[in-house]
Amino acid sequence: MLRSLASAGVFTQSDNGLFGLTPLGETLTSSSPASMRDLAITWMETHYEPFGRLQDTVRTGRCAATEFYGQPFFSWLSGQPEQIARFSRAMGNLTDGIKLHAIESFDFTGAGRIVDVGGADGAVLAHVLRGAPAATGVVFDLPHVVAEAAGRLPGYGLGDRLTQAAGDFFTAVPAGADTYLLSMVLHDWSDAEARQLLAAIKAAAPAGARLVAFELVVPDGDTPHMAKMIDLTMLGMLTGKERTQAEFRLLLEEAGFKFEGVSATPTPVSVITALA
Repeated sequence: MLRSLASAGVFTQSDNGLFGLTPLGETLTSSSPASMRDLAITWMETHYEPFGRLQDTVRTGRCAATEFYGQPFFSWLSGQPEQIARFSRAMGNLTDGIKLHAIESFDFTGAGRIVDVGGADGAVLAHVLRGAPAATGVVFDLPHVVAEAAGRLPGYGLGDRLTQAAGDFFTAVPAGADTYLLSMVLHDWSDAEARQLLAAIKAAAPAGARLVAFELVVPDGDTPHMAKMIDLTMLGMLTGKERTQAEFRLLLEEAGFKFEGVSATPTPVSVITALA
């Protein structure tokens, strides 16, 4: 196995039979700042077997993960404490790996109170707040997600500038913020579900509040892009999908937002902004 992985660039193999890590191999360690270890394990333990039914999903429209687990993936995940913790760390891998550079490209100066809707472990919002020292923030997610992440917030060193709240973002989100943040959340949900989520934000947001969404945006034509591969993950595991710029605009306008635009970043993630 080591020899096969060495030929794929994960390890090096020396003439004396010893193997060493390459930069790619280091992403599978827990100690590397660029670690993707938990993401790799999560995909293996929770996605691999459902993907065996992807052909059935294509033929029938029924989600492979729902068929495999007997319930929607996030519902199943909520009853698996070990996997909840792993999934949170996996999303942290994504944050450290690609989201942070996208976040750094957007200027949050002037934001006063930021609500990160579906904010998981708070890593994204913590990074935002470090770049916007006058702002405070609330991480909002499901109760079991908030409970698992509660111990991490003090470690960000932001004191009472970073707090958390629990609830169902399809029903209501914390009101009165001037900025609402969504970090790769909309792609998890169908158009109908995404509109419901956005309607909850619109109801909570004062007039003129800004919505900032970090999402993959599907480019036109056959240009290679990460969005097209992650779109398969959405197809197999959830009800969502990756969207084009035109689809994002329509989604936001149908929910009552004024679409501002899509900005590219140095990563595959784009920034979508709209006003309440």
